[in-house]
Amino acid sequence: MILVIAEHSDGKLNRASWEAVAAAQQTGDPVTIALPGANVTGLAAELAAAQVEEVIALQHEVLGTYTADGYVLALEALLAAEGPSHVFLAHTYQTRDMAPTLAARLDRALLTDCVGVKGEGDGRLFVRPMFQGKLYADVRPLGPGPHVVTFQIGAYRADAVVKGAAAAAVRQVAAELDPAAIRQKPEAPFKEAKQAVDLSQAERIVSVGRGIKGQEHLAVAEKLAGILGAEMAASRPICDAGWLPMDRQIGSSGQTVAPKLYVALGISGAIQHLVGMKGSNVIVAINKDPDAPIFEVADYGIVGDLFEVVPAIVEALNG
Repeated sequence: MILVIAEHSDGKLNRASWEAVAAAQQTGDPVTIALPGANVTGLAAELAAAQVEEVIALQHEVLGTYTADGYVLALEALLAAEGPSHVFLAHTYQTRDMAPTLAARLDRALLTDCVGVKGEGDGRLFVRPMFQGKLYADVRPLGPGPHVVTFQIGAYRADAVVKGAAAAAVRQVAAELDPAAIRQKPEAPFKEAKQAVDLSQAERIVSVGRGIKGQEHLAVAEKLAGILGAEMAASRPICDAGWLPMDRQIGSSGQTVAPKLYVALGISGAIQHLVGMKGSNVIVAINKDPDAPIFEVADYGIVGDLFEVVPAIVEALNG
């Protein structure tokens, strides 16, 4: 059995958790979802729409606000009781904080940022990018389970989750933990600036590259983003130049995203950028270079000057 640990914030499920469920379902193994929190019965019912064995609402008042200490203590006890072969999580900021501690407490293998699964049973392999996505390694965890595995955002599509004919059972479990053992005091999530945004949760993104030429031309892309209701993002050179904040960078050294729509303006498509956005549902690329690598992953490509094409699109959408 594979146990997927789902994530939530501000009363909403993290969209990436559905991607972890899709990854688990595609292995063919039985799947159970666990959702830690203080009052998560309603969110657990949302997860129950997936075709899984059951959803576990793992509840305790101290889990109402995330701390690595609290979540690890609660999940350690749950895993001992349930005995899964693997634990799957989306590779979110919260997971990066918690998963290494959980694996260490269990004394089990940890595989992070995976993008695929091969084989089954004891011969199962997990695919991980290496050297900024230039190579992919097939990794087999050693030792007994449960192995803790995190999946890169965008590696699986949230809409690939198989829904059940009827809602799965939701089981209420009181988390076993001693509040006195929690050393951390919860604080508000870190944000670099007021305009900081978690692009992994955006449904639409307009991203700019070197083809934008200058900071003064960002308004062209911003008009398109505004009419699409999209977030602005960029490739690394744009953020390095200070034209957009670093939290808007997409790629191996920035954020990994998988929106429903990704519009790439003047982005050539270096591998470091592609690994951060290639899981998008629909990719639209506009570039003057017909041989730009971005067209290899694009669903729709326009070879042309973005300063001519984008205003024409904006005018048509305003039409």
